[in-house]
Amino acid sequence: MVQQIDLKLRQMRLAGMARGWQALNETKQVFDLSFSEGLEILIEREEEERKNNRFNRMIKGARFRYQASLEELSYEPSRGLNKAIISDLATCGYIARGESVLITGATGCGKSFLASALGHQACLHGHNVIYFNTQKFMLRTKMARSDGSILKYFDKIAKASLVILDDFGLTRMEQQQQFDLMEIIEDRHGKASTIIVSQLPVTSWFDVISETSIADAILDRLVHSSYRIELKGDSMRKKR
Repeated sequence: MVQQIDLKLRQMRLAGMARGWQALNETKQVFDLSFSEGLEILIEREEEERKNNRFNRMIKGARFRYQASLEELSYEPSRGLNKAIISDLATCGYIARGESVLITGATGCGKSFLASALGHQACLHGHNVIYFNTQKFMLRTKMARSDGSILKYFDKIAKASLVILDDFGLTRMEQQQQFDLMEIIEDRHGKASTIIVSQLPVTSWFDVISETSIADAILDRLVHSSYRIELKGDSMRKKR
């Protein structure tokens, strides 16, 4: 009977329940629990299993640059990282409010690691996250425009709870790329969150977006309703 129940649970794809059932039998708890108590344990195990599977799928789909978590962050005074701001961001309330996060600082100071950690935290809270290197993102956008799938691609991005654009500003954008970025930011403004990571201070982003009207439109939607984090100090890579 024990084996038959285990087989039925697995056939029904109730892997969490199957593992819970196996544990109850191995520890002999199955004989000490009432039906309702045992059922509650099995349901909890199934719920936990599905939650973990969903989280793992989201982490895999996001393709973060680093496997990072907020618990791993360093708050050395020289880095200029405000623990109160990170604690606020850890609640993911900014995602619900559709606010942006702008992370700037010199090469190697931990910008991408912080962005990856924030993305990881968002996945823990059940949010759909997409992580891009900005240059690769613009290349994909260009390809989608050439093969006619641009509207479908933009729709996918718009539906993500959080989009992270890393290494923003390394090269100047073509005019069409500027329009594409403006459209994406416009679609997300006040509805979903965007994290932008750059070596350049925000005041220099006008140089990346050469069209003044587009730069004004993009920065107006990003800067005035965003968290600003400017990391300082020596390269974390050198320290490691």
